[in-house]
Amino acid sequence: MTRDEILVAAAQVFRQKGFHGASMADIAEAVNLQKASLYHHVASKQELLVELLDRALEMLSEGMNAVVAQNVPAAEKLRLAMRSYLQVMTSNLDVTAVLLMEHRSLTDELHARHIPTRDRFEEMWRDLVREGVASGVFACSDVPMTVRGLLGVLNWTITWYRPNGSLSPEQIADQFSEMFLMGIRNPTSLDVES
Repeated sequence: MTRDEILVAAAQVFRQKGFHGASMADIAEAVNLQKASLYHHVASKQELLVELLDRALEMLSEGMNAVVAQNVPAAEKLRLAMRSYLQVMTSNLDVTAVLLMEHRSLTDELHARHIPTRDRFEEMWRDLVREGVASGVFACSDVPMTVRGLLGVLNWTITWYRPNGSLSPEQIADQFSEMFLMGIRNPTSLDVES
């Protein structure tokens, strides 16, 4: 039994039952171990949870780092970042669902350890938006609020996305990026409502 197999099972169990509804016995059963044997591999549910949260942020950060390193205009970089984010999320639904839904279940000590990692990831998004503002492509007066709105839209996707649905993660990201970059208001309506 590998650590990765245990983490995959823990993510599935946490996603299905919620962190507080899941037990170590549930995780042991998912990997065909006795509960006592599971404790030879891992000390607690909290240990599994923080490792899953860190792993999810690491996957998302790798994709984001690859995007921000590209020498493309800010609007294209934002579109690519949204694509990368949704691709990682939808390819790893159990782990990313745990990241988005269960981070509040960490103990205070582990939460304090996890928050700087999350903040560094969110700062990459703020830097990307600031880059667009500095180049004159984006106009937003509150960069942190813009990033919270953007990530909120992307994060909520895991609640309705279906792998066999009519849109790929890339198509969803492209539609979201168009909404963020262009808005939903018809430019010709400005004359009508004036």
